Amino acid sequence: MNDVFSRWTSGFSSSGDVRSDACRFLRHHRLAHVAAHSSRVSREARSLAERFGVNPDGADIAGLLHDISAVIPNSERGHVAQALRLEVLPEEERFPMIVHQKLSKVMARELFGVTDPSVLEAIGCHTTLRAGASPLDLVLFVADKIEWDQPGSPPYLAEVIHGLERSLESAAFAYIRHLWEQREKLNVIHPWLADAYRELAAKGY
Repeated sequence: MNDVFSRWTSGFSSSGDVRSDACRFLRHHRLAHVAAHSSRVSREARSLAERFGVNPDGADIAGLLHDISAVIPNSERGHVAQALRLEVLPEEERFPMIVHQKLSKVMARELFGVTDPSVLEAIGCHTTLRAGASPLDLVLFVADKIEWDQPGSPPYLAEVIHGLERSLESAAFAYIRHLWEQREKLNVIHPWLADAYRELAAKGY
């Protein structure tokens, strides 16, 4: 385990069962709301994976761990990412919340023993997506947007659900288009999201 994480693992005993440990870890840090969100995302991701022929177990684990870095305060995420020698983009420096997807990817590997590259990559782009997204990337991205972590119903939900009638790509693009249409109001436009938007738009989604 990387020493960078020792502050957050202190006092927590792993059982070796990722499904149990992920939520216990979040609750250990008094983040029951994140644990509840992660559980909902894992269920939705499994459902979408089964529907679209993607590995359901991988989707389940990715959903449980996608926000595991919520234990790291937003103000410290950039410093932790740098300590881990992760690339921190200018947009992530300005809006550190976004770097949590990269941190969660490392934590899933270092703290929870996840070795499946497809699961780790999905966790690592679940907020922004990216060009050339894999089916599991898309499953987790869409599941996270359906089971969002804010009160009420997502304003884009109907469009995403309608997109799922066609494909995972259409559902993902429905959400990205929703953001793109109000991009002037966003704190930053992450280049991965911009790349995903252009790629999906060019393919006619």
